[in-house]
Amino acid sequence: MANRDGFLCDLQVDPAKPNRTKMRAKFTTAAFSLIVMVLLWGIRAMPADGLITLRSNLGPEETVSRLEREVRARGMTIFAQIDHAAGAAAVDLPLSPTYLLIFGSAKGGTPLMQSVQTIGIDLPLKALVWQDAAGTTFLSYNDPAYLAHRHNVSESAKSVVEAMAGAQQAIAVAVTKAP
Repeated sequence: MANRDGFLCDLQVDPAKPNRTKMRAKFTTAAFSLIVMVLLWGIRAMPADGLITLRSNLGPEETVSRLEREVRARGMTIFAQIDHAAGAAAVDLPLSPTYLLIFGSAKGGTPLMQSVQTIGIDLPLKALVWQDAAGTTFLSYNDPAYLAHRHNVSESAKSVVEAMAGAQQAIAVAVTKAP
């Protein structure tokens, strides 16, 4: 049954005497439970097609530093690091720490571009380290499987996509966990 606010509830109430306190308490409890599940299980912080977000147990500077080390340790090239907060500060605008690392390997990316060149708009790989208003640090990256689907990469490149996705996930987990 839906109340007049459109929220579903299983409470039977007399329409002449609605018990809004019980309905609000039930809705608030459900919302709180969802928030707790998100925090405890590490579920993605923000829904976005193809975007994977992990909470980091470290601050943004340490997270991006570990990201750089992990990428290099895996034999990949770092093409650029962009400090968005520094750019914002240069024009007198506030922005929480936000770093974009662009990295990859021609050995991994080239077979995908041979399959369909438009995937080059999404390559090399990128990872965003950012801090929210509450001071929590996150690492976000594009899911290679999503990118492959977006660009209709051929089946012959499937193993490359799987290897890329596995490597990016391993990097993200290694970088965001506590030392």
